[in-house]
Amino acid sequence: MKPTDIGQAYDQITHIWQSGKFNMNNGIDAHRRALSFAKHKGKALDIGCGCTGRFIELLSEEGFIPSGLDVSQGMLKLAKERHPSVDFIHADICQYEFNEKYDFITAWDSIWHIPLSEQQNVLTKIVNSLNSGGLFIFSFGGVEKAGAHTDDFMGPEVYYSSLGTNGFLALFIELGCTIRHLEFDQYPEVHTYLIVEKG
Repeated sequence: MKPTDIGQAYDQITHIWQSGKFNMNNGIDAHRRALSFAKHKGKALDIGCGCTGRFIELLSEEGFIPSGLDVSQGMLKLAKERHPSVDFIHADICQYEFNEKYDFITAWDSIWHIPLSEQQNVLTKIVNSLNSGGLFIFSFGGVEKAGAHTDDFMGPEVYYSSLGTNGFLALFIELGCTIRHLEFDQYPEVHTYLIVEKG
C-alpha cells in the first residue's frame, strides 16, 4: 500500500478519534519524557499529526512552535478546525522535502505505515532535519526482524512496516544519534518507542 492509500483509509475512520472514547493521554507520558531532554525550544513537527492535536497542544505548552503534517486530508481538516493558528501540511512524508530545521520531531503511531523500503530513507531525512541536539520520538513495531504486514483492525485495511528494534537502533547509531530512551510501553504488544538525540 502507498502512503496515499493510508491517507484515504484514515479519511474513513476519523470518528475513532472524535468519539470521546479515544484516550487523549495516549503517548503523552512518552512525549513528556522526550521533552525532558530538550536543550532548545524552537520549531517542532508532528508527523502523522492526526486530528486530536494533543501533541501540538503539549508542544505549545512547553514553549515550542509546533506544526503538523499528515497524509490524510480528513484528519487535517479536523486538526485545522481545532487549531486554526497552527501550520498544517498535507503531504506524504516519503515525498516531502523539509525546508525547516526543528528542535523536536514526533512521529507517534504514524511512520510505521510507510513502505518498508522507505523506512531508512525517511528516518535519515527526519534526522537530517533536526538541529544539533534536536530530539526525535517515534513509535514502531518492536519486532525482532524487519518486516511488514496489513490488517483491518480499525476497519479499512492498512499497512505496517518495521526495521525491527535492532534495525532501528543500528540506523540511529550510524546516523550519529544518541539513544536517550527505548521502551516497550504496551507489553505484551510489540508497540515500542524510541527517543533519539541528534549529535
